[in-house]
Formats: sequence, structure tokens, C-alpha cells
Amino acid sequence: MKINVGLIFGGRSGEHEISIRSAKSVLEQIDRSKYNVVPLAISQEGKWLSPIQSANLLPAKISELFSADVKHLSEPVALIGDTSYRGLTRFGSDRDAMAARLDVVFPLLHGTFGEDGTIQGLLEMADIPYVGCGVLASSCGMDKVVMKKLFAEADLPICRYLWFLRGEWEADREDVIGKIEDGLGYPCFVKPANLGSSVGVTSASDRETLSRGIDLAAQYDRKVIIEECLDMREIECAVLGNDTPTASLPGEYIIHDEAKKFLDFTEKYEGTGNNEFVVPAPISEETTEKIREFAVKAFKAIDGSGLSRVDFFLRRDNGMLLINEINTMPGLTDSSGFPKLWAGSGMPFAQVIDELISLAFERHRDRSRNKTSRSI
Repeated sequence: MKINVGLIFGGRSGEHEISIRSAKSVLEQIDRSKYNVVPLAISQEGKWLSPIQSANLLPAKISELFSADVKHLSEPVALIGDTSYRGLTRFGSDRDAMAARLDVVFPLLHGTFGEDGTIQGLLEMADIPYVGCGVLASSCGMDKVVMKKLFAEADLPICRYLWFLRGEWEADREDVIGKIEDGLGYPCFVKPANLGSSVGVTSASDRETLSRGIDLAAQYDRKVIIEECLDMREIECAVLGNDTPTASLPGEYIIHDEAKKFLDFTEKYEGTGNNEFVVPAPISEETTEKIREFAVKAFKAIDGSGLSRVDFFLRRDNGMLLINEINTMPGLTDSSGFPKLWAGSGMPFAQVIDELISLAFERHRDRSRNKTSRSI
């Protein structure tokens, strides 16, 4: 019997389009001899779409991969009480020719309302296995401020940063700018605290660009983080596992045009030709092992499970290694680092998907051991 996988993508996030592209990559690589995939999209307005509507969001050649039985389903997935199988169990309805339970869910949502613990909470309540980190790890990994506090507690080296709320910025812009100039100075990076894929991220070199950057970041989140700008190399490392995670070989973005050192959304996803991702990164064996060690340590610091990608800065001036952030549902597009990191480590993407689904079942079995009542 094939495993029914509910693939959730899209979502209410600035990374909606990246999620669709990640779903496309997974659907191209997943082993169809093992899995039936049910596409479950969420619109940018938060509406859950039926499998057939979801399939129509994908390129035609990908949509054609779904069986006729799955594609015709016109009803969105619903939470259905079932005495034989609890939770988020069925797709379709009684009038559909096919109605079956979902065995596992792959919540391929990036950013807010997906990577931040919200969809994970729904799936926990539904008591269904799902790929990736749990509620706590997802929410901590989404919030860059909380994340950095956990890294500091785990004695992981981080860059200098400041943060503030949108309301504080709107109440007294001059006070916020003064604190940034005194604490960090220029240049610096301006980011929404709860977003990824370089959405809403800018570099600031003076008061004017700082103000514009904060205004942009505040459109995406109520919390804004400012980080020091360093002369550094950007290196990434992927992690797979639950209680005993393993790390890939590190990879590095090699930037060809030195005038464009900042990897914004366009540079990462639009194929400008200005950068390439190299695995393994051209670094020493000692640094490679330190990165892999720190990646696993960061994963454990947030109580991660399933997968994550950990991003590092390697300073050019003194060779110091700093951890930048962890992504609990990293991009899985054809241009994303996570699949390339494992491919460069000897694990093709189809095998990575197998492992992720296996880890989802493993974690669910472990959580099912927990008592939920006081009965002995």
C-alpha cells in the first residue's frame, strides 16, 4: 500500500511563491512508487483550496503527475472526527469516488502562518504525523530575536544585533535610529524578525537607507531586527534527524560581482548569474567540522526535529565563525541550498524526502508515548 502524503503549500506569507516552487521540486523528485501525493494549497488570503484547485497552482507538467482520482477531488481537506482514525484524516467527501485518510502531512510552508508553529499546532491537535520541526522549535526558529537568545544560551557565537517593535519605531523614530547608530553604526542589515528568503531585508549605509529599510521590514512584522554588517563569507549547512541529527557538508555562495555582495531575494531566486552555490565549501577541514558541530548544536538548541538549514558567517578579517540563523522549513526549490547540500554530501533529493517522511513517523510514534491523562 502506498503512503498518502498531504503536501501543504502556498500560505499567508511573503514567501508564498517560494513555497509553491518548493512544492514543485518535491513533486518532481518524490518516489511515486511509494507515495500518493495530495496537493493542499492555502491561498495568500488564508483560504484552503481543494486538491484540484491546488494542483492548478502548479505548472501543467507537474499537475499532470497527479492521478485522476486525486485531481478530481473538489472538497478541501477537513478535520473529521473518526472513531477508527483520529484527526486530519480524509480528503474528499462521501460523494467523491475516492475518500481516504492522510497518513502523513508535509507542511511545505515558509515564513509566517506555516514555518512559525501555527500549522504545526493544528497538526498536533489533529494527531497526524508531519514532516519537520514541532511547535516550539518552529516558533523559536522563526523569531530571529528568540533564536539568537537560545544560541547565546548554548554558547554559540553570534553577531551583534538590536531589535525593537514597530510601535516603538512609529512612536519615536529618532530615538530608535539613535540607539542603532550608538550600538551598531553603519553599515548594517535591517530585517523583519519573523520572515525568511531575504524578504523585507535591506542593507543600510546611512540614516536615509536605514529609515527606508525599517519602514519596509515593519510592513512584514511587528518586530524588526538590526544586525551588524561584516566582511564575511556566507556558508550554509543542512541538518537531518530527530534525537540524533546529522549535518551535511557545508556549502558556500560564491559571489562573482563584488559590487553586489548582499544576496537579496532576486539574487537568490531569479537566476541572475551573479552567484553560485558550491558544495563542499572551499574551507579547511577544521572549519568544516566546526560548522557541522555548530549546526547540530543549533538544531538541538531549539529542540529541532526533521530538518533545518543553519546559516553561518565566516569573517574575512579574523576567521571567526558566527552562526546567523536557523531555518526550520528551508526552501526546497531547484535553486535552494538544502537539496544541494545533501546532494553534495552524497544523498539525492528523493532519498532526502524518504528520510523526512520516515522521521515524521518516528517523531509521531515517540510523542504518542506521552501520557495525556493521570490514569495509571
